[in-house]
Amino acid sequence: MSLRLGDIAPDFEANTTQGPIKFHEWLGDSWGLLFSHPADFTPVCTTELGKTALLQGEFQKRNVKVLAVSVDDIDSHNRWIPDINEVNNTEVNFPIIADEGRKVAELYDMIHPNASEKATVRSVFIIGPDKKVKLTLTYPASTGRNFTEILRVVDSLQLTANYSVATPADWKDGEDVIVIPAVSTADAEKKFLKGLNIVKPYLRYTPQPNK
Repeated sequence: MSLRLGDIAPDFEANTTQGPIKFHEWLGDSWGLLFSHPADFTPVCTTELGKTALLQGEFQKRNVKVLAVSVDDIDSHNRWIPDINEVNNTEVNFPIIADEGRKVAELYDMIHPNASEKATVRSVFIIGPDKKVKLTLTYPASTGRNFTEILRVVDSLQLTANYSVATPADWKDGEDVIVIPAVSTADAEKKFLKGLNIVKPYLRYTPQPNK
């Protein structure tokens, strides 16, 4: 059964390129990005893992731990990493799970038989410090992911968690946000001291609270 938003992310133990982990324990109080790859030594994956490594400072700034999954073994991962580093002029600085038994892939429904019976699709899970699934994305094997968009979603999720706001279509960090409907206008006026722009009774903008 596929995971839904709000579900507890399944815990697991796994071997990775940085040693064995217990997922929930490894995650601790951090946010998590768990994302799968069809196979080692494939072109799109090589660019994706490189981009993730290049953005590692941005993930760390947001208290996000990154964890990749591939159904190849540790030896294969370790042979592949130098290629990723060379092609992208970076250093892979996050663990890659060796999931040759497909334990994690099956827990997170990462294998879609009509797309491929063996390889994982490009799944993305953002997991909160409460261990609940906050976002899921599924891309076909042929399409590389937009990691700038993943960072944008993390920013939005963290704003909602901390400030009771939502983000409008195409929102970017620094732009106005929306007061969630659960907060009354009277309470919003006390809470958001930078002011409200009331477009409709249910659509109330306020400057981004943490800027």
